[in-house]
Amino acid sequence: MRILIAEDEVSLSNALKKLLEQQGYMVDAVYDGQSAVDYACGLEYDVIILDVMMPELDGFEAIRQIRSKKINTPVLMLTARSATRDKVSGLNYGADDYMTKPFEPEELLARVGALSRRKGNVVVDTITYCDLVLNINSAVLTCRDENVQLSKKEFDVLKTFLYNPTMTITTDSLIENVWGIDSDATDNNVEVYMSFIRKKLRYLKSDVAIRKVPRIGYRLEVKA
Repeated sequence: MRILIAEDEVSLSNALKKLLEQQGYMVDAVYDGQSAVDYACGLEYDVIILDVMMPELDGFEAIRQIRSKKINTPVLMLTARSATRDKVSGLNYGADDYMTKPFEPEELLARVGALSRRKGNVVVDTITYCDLVLNINSAVLTCRDENVQLSKKEFDVLKTFLYNPTMTITTDSLIENVWGIDSDATDNNVEVYMSFIRKKLRYLKSDVAIRKVPRIGYRLEVKA
């Protein structure tokens, strides 16, 4: 199951991402309202956690735009605002649930679980693309009769590509989602892990390769 977090407080975003990943969820994190709209419109999520007070677009406008695109993904609004009128506004714009900060992690997990069941999706254990199968519980990558164990970073990087197999993933996006927006990671860190993953793909004799797109990022490429 895949979740989008839109929260501009980086420390809280990182804590939420870690909490949800520990429960087996796949998590993307963005830090402003416009990015929340872009991700929600470009990718499929099971639940969106949306803060109200964010730069570029606030949560109310972000959810209004998301719903205007006929995207019905369940949305949990998360905010420091506690006034009834703010809760009503969020629900009127299309939110499915509302939580006020601070909150207990157990309650957030329970609400996320309830919203995901409302959508009717089930958690899957693998991601499959071409001749690759990635087990999201064990981080084992399989190609036909061979398999390799991925490190945590290798898993997070490759998972991003397998969930977006036709997209060019920017280097900045990889750094934000794998290392964290407040990390000291650079383009060189990304390239090092790309080298690790490429070696494992070659070992598996996979038809899938990772191609560098100059000055932009990387994308998957299937050998003809």
